[in-house]
Formats: sequence, C-alpha cells, structure tokens
Amino acid sequence: MQKNIYICQNCAWEGSKWHGKCPQCSTWNSIAEEVKPILSPSKRPHFFISEKNKQPQTFSQIIKQDNKRYPSGLKEFDKVLGGGFVSGAFILLGGSPGVGKSTLLLQICGNVSQAKKVLYISAEESSSQSALRAKRLNINRPNLLFYNENSLEEILIQAEKIKPDLVILDSIQTVYLNSLSSAPGTVSQVKECAGLLMNFAKSSSTTVIVVGHVTKDGSLAGPRVLEHLVDTVLSIEGDSESQCRILRTNKNRFGPNNEIALFEMNEEGLEEITNPSEFFLSERLKDPIGSVIFPTIEGSRPLLCEIQALVTSSYLPMPRRACVGLDINRVHLVGAVLDKYLQVDLAKKDLAVNLVGGLKITEPASDLAIAIAILSSRFKNPIDSKSCFFAELGLTGELRSCRFALERVQEAEKLGFKQVYLPKSLESFFKKKTIKIKLNFKNHINEFKF
Repeated sequence: MQKNIYICQNCAWEGSKWHGKCPQCSTWNSIAEEVKPILSPSKRPHFFISEKNKQPQTFSQIIKQDNKRYPSGLKEFDKVLGGGFVSGAFILLGGSPGVGKSTLLLQICGNVSQAKKVLYISAEESSSQSALRAKRLNINRPNLLFYNENSLEEILIQAEKIKPDLVILDSIQTVYLNSLSSAPGTVSQVKECAGLLMNFAKSSSTTVIVVGHVTKDGSLAGPRVLEHLVDTVLSIEGDSESQCRILRTNKNRFGPNNEIALFEMNEEGLEEITNPSEFFLSERLKDPIGSVIFPTIEGSRPLLCEIQALVTSSYLPMPRRACVGLDINRVHLVGAVLDKYLQVDLAKKDLAVNLVGGLKITEPASDLAIAIAILSSRFKNPIDSKSCFFAELGLTGELRSCRFALERVQEAEKLGFKQVYLPKSLESFFKKKTIKIKLNFKNHINEFKF
C-alpha cells in the first residue's frame, strides 16, 4: 500500500495537505509531495543485525569488547575526532561545494588502507573522475577499493561481502532505497538511508563516514534527524580566495566538541597546519596601526589571531559598519562603550573590523582586542606587535574575566610575545602560577590612554 504525504524538506514535518509555509519551521516553499509506502515491520529493510547484539549485556562485558581507536594518518584530523577513528562510529562530514571534502576523505583512505581495508563509494562522480583525483594525490593501495553505485541495497550487499574496516559514502543525498518511490535527497530517502547505514555501522563495527550537502546559508541539508543519528558531525569551511581550510566538530560522542584543525590546500591535497598561530601571524607588520593580537580558544586549543580595525571619516548621513569574522553586535557594543567613556566620537566615522585568515569567532573575550584596535586606528597610534589583549567589556566599561585565561597566556608566551593585557580580577589567580611573560592587569577601559 502507498499514500501521498507532504513533507517539509527543511524540518521533516509531515502533513496530509500542502502548505505554502511550513507550520513547524515557518520556511516558505519547502513542502513537497512524496509517495510513502506503508510497510509492515517484517517487510521493512533491515541489514546485518547479529544475534549477539540483541542479548542484554552488563557494562563490564561491553567494555571488554570495546575496540581501540585507529589513526586516520592525519594528526590534526585525529585531534578533532578525539584520538582517531572508533570502530562502529557513524560520522557526517559537511561543507560547501569545492571546499575539499572528497580530497580530504581520499587522503584519509590512502593512509588508513596501509593497514586496514577501506571501501570508498562515490554516488556523485564516475570511476574515471575519482581515479584522476587519486592519481593526483598519488594514492594507489591494494586495500583501497572503489565502488560507483547509487542504490543503498547494492552498497550494503557489497560492504557485507568485503567486510571493510572503513566505509566512505559520497554523498548521502545521492543514494536511494528501491523500496521508496521518492527521489534521492528527499527527507524520506535521507532518513531511511541514514538509519540503515547507522544500523550497518553498529552491527558490523565498521566506521562509516558519509558526506552531506549544505544549504546556501551553510547549514547541513536534509532533516535534522540526520545530525541526531550520527555520532560525529564535522564541517569543513574555507574561502574560495584563501588556501586555508578549517575542519570543525559540531558534535562528537567520542571526544571534545568544537575542536578545529587547519589545513592548507595545495597541488598535493590538504596539508596539515601544525602551528595555526604562527600561520595566521606570518604576514603581520611590525608595530602596525589598528592591528591587535587576540588569543582565542577553539575547542580546547588556544590560538593567536589578528584583529584589524579601520576608522575613517564618513560622508554619508548614516556611517557604515562592516565586520568580517566577528559578531557585528559585539562590535556595536564595543563602539558604544568607547563613545561613552573615552569620547571617541565614532558617530561620524565609518568603521570596519576584520578577523584575518578566515576564522570566525563569537566569544566575548575579544571585546578588549576589538576596542584597542579601534582606538589605535582612530588616534593613529601603533600597537606594540609583541602585545596581546583579551577581556570581556561590560556596558559600564569594566573589564571582566573570561575562561581559559592560563591557556591564552601560555600560548602567547610560547610564541615569543612580551606582554599581555587582561582583567584585574585575574590577578590573584596568576599569582599562584609561574609565568615569565609580563602581565598588565586593568580594571576599566579608561585606563588605556591614546
């Protein structure tokens, strides 16, 4: 039996009639008609459920059976995962077209296939296209098998025969189940295909990585249930004008969340950037005007980045505010505080703030660095290139403490910086620490003279 239903392609809402606006997520023109077969539980497709996994077990028995992690061959990628691949993990990798998803996964295939069996499935590219990329990356291993197929039933049958340690599917939006009449990429197909792949990964202890498409706003396409099903959600970001690529964890059941890894795209693929702070500061001028170093925290990793500000006279009735890589609302807040307590007079000035290198940060600890960069540009005073700034700025102008202060200071000290400006509330904390770098504790923004 079959029935016609209307499904929102954004949030997976189901209804019996069409709506121009989704009742659940309020998205316009996202509801499409699909034919949904009504299957009894005995006829629904289930694959590879072994009997031993159906028996109740104690936690001590499960821990004894737990497999150790194995490396991907890329140290930065392993750090993002929390130490490498876990057997039976189900991983989702998203990113915009052309950012390097397939290149990264093929490099991982080449590394892992040195010791383990890998099955790479492409539902988007032909065999010759993937072979050309493998040739460019100099990847040719006997344990690396390529399969070009769109039918998930056929893919799972081959995976059961080969019994690989790692399966990579590119992409989840282009495979389909024959038992469903809806088109590939629809909510019904993505949900059922993801459920079967998760079932296969857990029952066979095979690590499965699937590639997911993204929408124009950068979020993962398809139903939200896809992100709930997987163990790890990775996203790779990058600007078409820059060779830098940022791999970020948005969810991780086997390790820390919000970790990042940096890669540089070149002719030989993606090359790891082992010292991101040095990479982002490599082109910085000596004692520049309007440029400040801020020690940010990405996941558990401290990272030095450069914040630049430009203040110029405006000839418009309403001066412009431009911001790249930072939260524009925080920039407005910092500007208002500077106007109030330092009489900077930004009301008739154009203001542009930029985070160099393609990073994106939203943490409040960047407030002080943004303020100092604006003051430096406004009064044309250079900032010592060996100084760092971090603190949250309150609406009354006070400097507030922030998390991971010790890690930020240690990262600045490691890269040869001479002094750090930070909130006075942290003074008692650092008295108990052995720090060689000079620490300048400040209470209020009006203590900085320009």
